[in-house]
Amino acid sequence: MSDAAPAQTIKVLLVEDDARLAQLTARYLETHGVIVTISADGVEGQAEALRRQYDCVVLDLMLPGRDGIEVCRQLRGRSDVPIVMVTARGEEADRVLGLESGADDYVTKPFSPRELLARIRANVRRVRGQAGPERDTIQIGKLVLDPARMAVTLDGKSIEVTAYEFAILRALAQRPGRVLSREQLLDLAKGSADLSFDRSIDVHVSRLRAKLGDDSRSPKILKTVRGAGYMLAGNETA
Repeated sequence: MSDAAPAQTIKVLLVEDDARLAQLTARYLETHGVIVTISADGVEGQAEALRRQYDCVVLDLMLPGRDGIEVCRQLRGRSDVPIVMVTARGEEADRVLGLESGADDYVTKPFSPRELLARIRANVRRVRGQAGPERDTIQIGKLVLDPARMAVTLDGKSIEVTAYEFAILRALAQRPGRVLSREQLLDLAKGSADLSFDRSIDVHVSRLRAKLGDDSRSPKILKTVRGAGYMLAGNETA
């Protein structure tokens, strides 16, 4: 099966202190049309991510100088660049911690370079508005989504969301009043690359609620249906 490069060049910042792994990963990505810049520690990686414009940051969790969790938090506070967290830790708690710090996606070492490439491309497609054919704005009451610009507004106020958060919100907004299971949201948000895990949806929905000003104890916009999943209550956003 071919890994043909996308039409547009992808620029990736790889923050990894294992020099051999970084070189091998960069070499594979570059053979598939990705331009890779390597940073070897957290402080340097954070500065580089903010200094230049990248399409995706691949960020190791365990880094000298500043760990990946703190780098992710700092970047997310100043940038919406897609962040794929990489770590040798496989426990769900560590994966959730990475997502809660602002990461869009997650891979666990050892990973296949092909899988990492697929995740990078999926996240970049969402940012570039290429995740699907739908381009028109979606309006549910006072909530408006613009897929072409990856923009969200609520009652005329701009809401800053990450690429993955936008994908989840769009999947729900396209089906207002309909309950979607975590598995369905994973499929709809990630396309054909089922590269996440159920708990990640809970984390992203929680972050979305906070950004939308939705009360987590009694949400009116993004509702939890116990034992079933989530739904966007369109009538509540009017």
